[in-house]
Amino acid sequence: MAILIKSDSEIEIMRQANAIVANAHEAVAKAIRVGVSTYELDRIAEDFIRSQNATPSFLGYGGFPASICTSVNEAVVHGIPSKHQIIENGDVLSVDIGAYFNGYHGDAARSYAVGQASEDAIKLIEVTKASFFEGIRYAKPGAHLHEISAAIQNYVEAHGFSVVRDLVGHGIGKDLHEEPQIPNYKPIGRGPKLQKGMVLAIEPMVNAGRYNVRTLSDDWTVVTLDGSLSAHYENTILITDTGYELLTILNQGECNDKN
Repeated sequence: MAILIKSDSEIEIMRQANAIVANAHEAVAKAIRVGVSTYELDRIAEDFIRSQNATPSFLGYGGFPASICTSVNEAVVHGIPSKHQIIENGDVLSVDIGAYFNGYHGDAARSYAVGQASEDAIKLIEVTKASFFEGIRYAKPGAHLHEISAAIQNYVEAHGFSVVRDLVGHGIGKDLHEEPQIPNYKPIGRGPKLQKGMVLAIEPMVNAGRYNVRTLSDDWTVVTLDGSLSAHYENTILITDTGYELLTILNQGECNDKN
């Protein structure tokens, strides 16, 4: 399938969809604490998304049973919120949120160190986030997609961690997952050339140990094969005339880099 270039009117709707995602993350972040259930975080996100005349992108997607993904410690992605999963002191919690608004999707993920987390856990989260910003230094017209991929991998591995190979980022628009696939490691070839109007969900998934993963018996939750901690950081970006626009960051002070 071809990579879809978004029109100005489509981009404006996507700005709104992604702003809803960003604000939903802020609502969830305020509620993260020791003793909260991942089910409660799911409820908070869904209530906010629906209050904005949007719907959760993930709910029912491929049969997924919740509105957000909550992945704890060795869980990489696609963790299913539960009343029985209570966040504990020192946990690494990754939250992935999508919103569907006026026919278009937004998507972003964040990882949090809960309570008194270890230095290693905090470093893992910080490196995962920073690797995203290292990658998008190459997000501009004329650059090639795999320049982003290589920059993410190089940064992560230079800090002693590994990038997951079995899961990738993606294009996004009317469909939650569109072309192109966006690896967080350098595959063979340069990848497609970036063009103004591309909208991409770039999402490093980083393990403290080896990059190998497996899927649990719930058919959704992906965990590290060696039981090591994992972190996830994602934003939806727009390729502009000269670089990129971050669609899922409202407070630019969060950025590690400037466009």
